[in-house]
Amino acid sequence: MLPPVIETHNIAKEYQMGTERIHALRSVTITIQRGEYVAFMGPSGSGKSTLMNIVGCLDTPTHGTYVLNGKDVSRMSDNQLAEVRNKEIGFVFQTFNLLPRATSLDNVALPLIYAGYSKSQREEKAMEALRSVGLADRAKHRPNELSGGQRQRVAIARALVNDPSIILADEPTGNLDTKTSHEIMDLFEALYVKGNTIIMVTHEEDIARYAHRIVRLRDGLVESDLPNNDIATHHNEVLNG
Repeated sequence: MLPPVIETHNIAKEYQMGTERIHALRSVTITIQRGEYVAFMGPSGSGKSTLMNIVGCLDTPTHGTYVLNGKDVSRMSDNQLAEVRNKEIGFVFQTFNLLPRATSLDNVALPLIYAGYSKSQREEKAMEALRSVGLADRAKHRPNELSGGQRQRVAIARALVNDPSIILADEPTGNLDTKTSHEIMDLFEALYVKGNTIIMVTHEEDIARYAHRIVRLRDGLVESDLPNNDIATHHNEVLNG
């Protein structure tokens, strides 16, 4: 059996705010296997964003260990973390984070510049990623010429372009209407079926229902970690249901 893609052992994160010590995460131990589709859920202040930042190598834990793809990343320097992030993780954000003056193709190709690909290789891989999200015909469009749903598809293509170990989606439907949200979630389901490992952070129950496992956090601890037996695979069922 392949080793887990993510293993955290008793990770905690503390911040100093003036004289107060904030315990954002208290002691979180989770294991995520390759090819899983997991949602981190919880109210504001539960620690889900802090957990995502650590899992995404945007931050390191105060205590505990985090092993990503067999590498202990919990004590890495910022430069080492940046390298791991670029190789191992594809990010999808609520606000899309696209460069406004760049075409869809150039936005998608961006992570490949840091990875050292030639221009022709970058264009070929970026085009392939756009094709995989159904946007090959929008390669030359800039973000302001695309709908919200199309922009998020470009962001997903950019997350996929490096063949990352995990796709990390932070409130990926937060800026989209209901119909478009469920279309984007159907796309994530298709990516999961192809074998991608997906971790999604959301506070919306109907969006979390797309994940195959739901980890609920409260007060910096895992409150529950259960398979989702109520998977929403078709947006019509959610809309009508």
